[in-house]
Amino acid sequence: MSKNLVIASTSTVYGSGYLEYLLPTLQAHFRSVKEIVFIPYARPGGISYDRYTAIAQKAFNAININAKGIHEFSNPTEAIAKADGLFTGGGNTFELVNQLYKKELMPILRDALFNGLPYLGTSAGSNICGLTMQTSNDMPIVYPPSFKTLGALPFNINPHYQDPIEGDTHMGETRETRINEFHNFSTIPVIGLREGSWLDVSDKTITLQGGLNARVFEKGIEPYEIQSGATLHF
Repeated sequence: MSKNLVIASTSTVYGSGYLEYLLPTLQAHFRSVKEIVFIPYARPGGISYDRYTAIAQKAFNAININAKGIHEFSNPTEAIAKADGLFTGGGNTFELVNQLYKKELMPILRDALFNGLPYLGTSAGSNICGLTMQTSNDMPIVYPPSFKTLGALPFNINPHYQDPIEGDTHMGETRETRINEFHNFSTIPVIGLREGSWLDVSDKTITLQGGLNARVFEKGIEPYEIQSGATLHF
């Protein structure tokens, strides 16, 4: 069993096009792939699967890879089983997980990831690689059968992680506060991925990439930072 994953906080960084900042990494990551299967179930902003797939296709055209939406296949289970590469895009994690369970795709997707299939996840597509989806930032617009996800990582992801703004008078909960609330009920570690950061997962080695640190939360200890280029050990 091996894993070959790119787990990114976001698909788009400020001032850049869709996946543009990741294209050099993706060109190497999918170097032997001519077509990826794109999973558009998270539907950011409620857009259609066709429209979302077209956005992914445009980005992958830049590295000469075709992207075909999983909804275009008559058998989505077979599409994953026969895929040369997979990409699950961001949007609403509740809807993404709901559809994966509804279509009975969670086990076959997990098998694909654990058997070395090159995979890209952004935002919601990264959330599902953790042990559960419970550290998502998304609204619960639907009710999935379970919060349990793929378990390809030995922790949970909090994508788009934001630090408290010094001097801000807004009294809402910070991301750190919400993750601390999660740790009242769980011992699962959480990695706060800042925008433009990603995890490179090669077999059992997990390395932080991108220009920013990540923030690590473990139950019962003070949160701490890891630098880009560092290997995560859990």
